[in-house]
Amino acid sequence: MAAIVAAPTLMIFLVMSGAFGGFVNGAGSLWRFPDLFVANTPTGGDMGAHVLVPKILGEELLPQGRILGWSNDWYAGFPVFYFYFPLPALAIVLLDVALPYGVAFKLVTIAGLVALPLATYFLVRSLGFVRVVAAVAAVAGGMFVFMESFSIFGANIKSTLAGEYSFSWSFALSLVYLGLVARATRAGRRFDAWPGVVLALTALSHIVTTMVAVVASVPLMGRRHGPRTVLTSWILGFSLAAFWALPLLSRLSMTTDMGWEPVTNIIGDAIPGSPLPGEFVPIFVLGLLGLVWTLARRDDVVVLATMTVVPLAGYALLAVFDSTKLYNARLLPYWYFGMYVFAGIAAGLAVTEVARRWNDRRFVVSVGAPLAALVFLAGTAVSIHDVPGWVKWNYEGYEGKAVYPEYAALMETIDALPPGRVMWEANNDMNTYGTPMALMLLPYWSKGHPSMEGLFFESSLTTPFHFLNASEVSERPSNPVRGLQYRGLNFDRGLKHLALYDVAYYVAYTERGAEEARAAGLEELAVSPPWTIFALPESSAVDVATVRPVVWAGEEDFVDASLRWYDDVDNLDRWMVADGPASWDRVSAVEDRLDSTVPYVGPKPVVSDVVVGDGSVSFTTTAVGVPHLVKVSYFPNWEATGAEGPYRAAPSLMVVVPTQEQVTLEFVDKGAEKLGMATTIIALIGLGVYGYRRRTVGATS
Repeated sequence: MAAIVAAPTLMIFLVMSGAFGGFVNGAGSLWRFPDLFVANTPTGGDMGAHVLVPKILGEELLPQGRILGWSNDWYAGFPVFYFYFPLPALAIVLLDVALPYGVAFKLVTIAGLVALPLATYFLVRSLGFVRVVAAVAAVAGGMFVFMESFSIFGANIKSTLAGEYSFSWSFALSLVYLGLVARATRAGRRFDAWPGVVLALTALSHIVTTMVAVVASVPLMGRRHGPRTVLTSWILGFSLAAFWALPLLSRLSMTTDMGWEPVTNIIGDAIPGSPLPGEFVPIFVLGLLGLVWTLARRDDVVVLATMTVVPLAGYALLAVFDSTKLYNARLLPYWYFGMYVFAGIAAGLAVTEVARRWNDRRFVVSVGAPLAALVFLAGTAVSIHDVPGWVKWNYEGYEGKAVYPEYAALMETIDALPPGRVMWEANNDMNTYGTPMALMLLPYWSKGHPSMEGLFFESSLTTPFHFLNASEVSERPSNPVRGLQYRGLNFDRGLKHLALYDVAYYVAYTERGAEEARAAGLEELAVSPPWTIFALPESSAVDVATVRPVVWAGEEDFVDASLRWYDDVDNLDRWMVADGPASWDRVSAVEDRLDSTVPYVGPKPVVSDVVVGDGSVSFTTTAVGVPHLVKVSYFPNWEATGAEGPYRAAPSLMVVVPTQEQVTLEFVDKGAEKLGMATTIIALIGLGVYGYRRRTVGATS
C-alpha cells in the first residue's frame, strides 16, 4: 500500500519540478533539468510578488523579534502578516538558511500539494477504512490537484502557481486535523493534544480552510467524549495560534472590502468556474456512488461528507447573499476534493468486495488495488494540458524570460535614483516579464524604492485609493476594487493624488502613458525601453495644515466618506479625520468641511529631518500645536511621542498634533498582540508540561 500512496506523491512532485513536463503534455523532450532546483526568482501571477514577503520576514521582522509588523514596501506602508498567513513564510526563511532563496521558496510552494496524498490516506484510515481502500482514495485525492478548470479557488496546482500556496498547505493540514480528531473520538479519548496542534498549524496557513475544518468536526461532538475532544482541540488550536489570531480578529475593521463578486455558476466550464465543470463529471458520478455506498454500509464518513457537502451549500448561500468579503468559490475545493476521495473509496471498496468473493483474496487485492490506482493515475495523466506549461513559466523565474534583460535594466536604472516611492503604469502586457505584477518587486531589487502597488489587497486601507490613482495614470488599468468611481487616464487628478501619498517617481509603460506624463510637465529622468521614468513634483512625507481639520461624524462609513473626499481633488488640503480633539468641528456631510475654514496663521512652518523607516516615522517641526499629515498608511498600532494622535485621516493616512518640536511615531504591540502572545506562550508551556507528564507516566508504568 505504501507504493500505491507514493505513486501520486511522486507524480505530483515530478510534474511540479518541471522534470518531465514535455512528456506529460506531449511536447518537448522527455527530460530536462528541473526548474525547481534552479536558484532563480519565481514568478507567475501573484506568486511573482509573493517572493518579497518572506524576505521582509527574514530580514526585517524576525531580527526585531517580530512575526507581525510593518513594512513600507507597498501601499505607503502596510501591516505584514496581520491579515495573511505566516507559517509557509517561516518555512521559507528556515529553508533559506541552507538553500538558495529561490529554491527554498519553490520547495515550500509545492509542499502542500506533495503532502496531499499522504494526508488523504491518513484521513481515510482514521475514518476506519482498511488500507487498500485508504490507499486508492489517496491516489484519487491526489489527482484532484491536476484539475485545470479553475485557477484561483485554491488547493489545486493552478491555484498554487497563481500564488495560493498557503491555501495548499492549510488544505493538507486540515485533512490531518480531521483525521486526528476523528481517530481520537473513535478511540474514546478525552484529550489528545495533536488535533489542537495541527489545527493551529492549519490556521497559521489559511483561515478559510480552518473554518471548513472546524465545521466538519462538529458532527463528532455527538459521540461519547466527543464534545470534550473536539472543543479542547479548538481551544488548544486557537491558543497556540493566538499570537496571530487575536491581532487578526481585533483588526478586521482595518481591512479593505474588495467587493469580490460571488461565483453563481452551477454547471459547465464558464469562467471562473462552477461546481460541476466538464472534467469533474466522471469523478462526480463515481464519487456520488461512493458517498451513497458508504452511507448504506454505515461507514464512519460523517466528517468526510460534511467536509464535502457543507462547503457546496456555503458556496450557494454566499452567492445568494452577495458576499463581497468572503469569496464563495474558495469553498469549492473541498467539494471537488471530497468527491475525488469518495470516488477513490468506491474503487477501493469494489476491490475489497471482489476479493471477498475470491479464494485468493491477497492476490486479488495485490492486483486490483494497483489497477484501480493506475486508472486514476492514467486517466489524470492523459487529461493534463496546461499544468506543465504553468510550472515552467513560474519556476524558470524572471531570469528565464526572454525579456529579462529589459526588466533587469529597469531595476538597475531605478536603483540608481535617490530613494522614493514609485508609481508604475499598470498593464497586463507586462505578463511577458513573468507576471503583470512584476514591478511589485521593486523593493525586492531596490530597497529604497517602495512600490505603491502590492499584494494582500485587503491588508491596507490605502488599497482602494491606490487603484483610483492607478486608473488616473494608466492606459489600461486593472481596476480590481469593485464599486469605485474610476475616472480614467487623467494626470491633472493623478498628480494631486500622488502628491498626497508623497510619490517620487512615475514609471510609464505605454507610449500614451509617457506622452501624458510629458504633457503634464513631468521631468523625464531616464528611458529603459519600454519604460520611461519621470520625476513627480516635489512633495513631503509630512505636511502642515493650513486649515483646521474636521472630524467625520456622519452615519456613512469613514472609508466611503473618504472616497467622496478623495474625489474632490481641488480641496485635498481640507483634511478630514475619523477622530480628533474636541475643538475640531464635527461634520456629517463631506461637503460641510468646506464651511469650516479656521486657518492656521503665523510664521511659515518648517518640517525637517523627516525619516520614514519600517515601523517608525520621525521629524522635527517649528509648527508645534498645528496638525501635521503623516503620509504613511494608518493602522491602530501606530503610537506618537511628542504629539497627540495619530488620528486616522482621509484618505488612509495619519494626522498628529505636535506637542514638541521632535515627533516620533512607532509601530508598537498593543493589547491584542500582547494578550495573543501571552496566550500562545501559556499554551506552549501547558503542552510541554502535558508531554513531560505523559512521558514520565509512561516510563514508570
